Amino acid sequence: MRGDAIRDLAIPATEKDQIVLVFDDNRLVGDLFGQFDQNLALLEQLLNVEALARGNQVTLRGSKEACGEARDVLETLYQRLAAGDELSPGDVDGVIRMVRAETAQPSLPILEDDNRGKGARVAMSQISTRRKTVIARTPTQDAYIRAMQRNELVFGLGPAGTGKTYLAVAYAAALLERGEASRLILSRPAVEAGERLGFLPGDMREKVDPYLRPLYDALYDMMPPERVERGLQSGMIEVAPLAFMRGRTLADAIVILDEAQNTTSMQMKMFLTRLGENSKMIVTGDSSQVDLPPGQVSGLVEATGLLENVEGISMIRFTDQDVVRHQLVARIVRAYDKAGAQIARGRKNA
Repeated sequence: MRGDAIRDLAIPATEKDQIVLVFDDNRLVGDLFGQFDQNLALLEQLLNVEALARGNQVTLRGSKEACGEARDVLETLYQRLAAGDELSPGDVDGVIRMVRAETAQPSLPILEDDNRGKGARVAMSQISTRRKTVIARTPTQDAYIRAMQRNELVFGLGPAGTGKTYLAVAYAAALLERGEASRLILSRPAVEAGERLGFLPGDMREKVDPYLRPLYDALYDMMPPERVERGLQSGMIEVAPLAFMRGRTLADAIVILDEAQNTTSMQMKMFLTRLGENSKMIVTGDSSQVDLPPGQVSGLVEATGLLENVEGISMIRFTDQDVVRHQLVARIVRAYDKAGAQIARGRKNA
């Protein structure tokens, strides 16, 4: 992404581990570097480089590879700012992850129709709604968005904090806005209530709202609140407890099943066979957080084994490396996974 807006200053050949970048639009430099240079500090922390800002230029020092990655990160972020995007620390972290992945795997595909960051080393998949544009922050998120675009049934598997549900709702909202789906159906097993919701006070929506709050939160992020409320009133957006899906055929719809690890084998089979014409399904879950009674097989675990190689189905597996919440969340997930692996080895050797 070499253009008039960004220039590498000439550096003596003896200092190959130093790069100086000059950004011509001073209005964007403050946002690029971040408040109190926090974006540069994150760059230093994650890429092991030294980033020294002075006016509208930044000097990068470190290994040749690290400096090259830092340059690509700053150039990609600068172009996003020039395109009118806003940056958060999470966006900076996401671009760093993508650049590092591209360095490790140069064949990372570039979207031909992606005009954001055009000419940069890394182009990330994105989902655009009228209210917000969501850009992939990890290679797995990038693959997940592409899978939703290309397949009728997608499984998003992995730990909390990886963006599985958020991206699914964002994609569903985008399809609704473009008229490519006439309905959005949100479903989640209410195992905490034993799937028996009749005793809970209120109408159906009031009964299941507590179990679907993460889906609502993402939906309100993507669409204006009044449009969401109108959709709920008209039936364009439907909240459907999993136990109430039996017997339906879901045509011309995008259907999201969240927390699918808490489905039984029969529930999962029932849900997957609801798929109708011109519809898409997205199933998300984390097989390490099953809340079913002991001895009961998770429908998600069974389905991923049975459907692994079925044409038209894509399974995207997230890991702790894809956690995009606080960095501490990734370390917590890693600790639990390590403990779980140790317990499994102990049982195997017993």
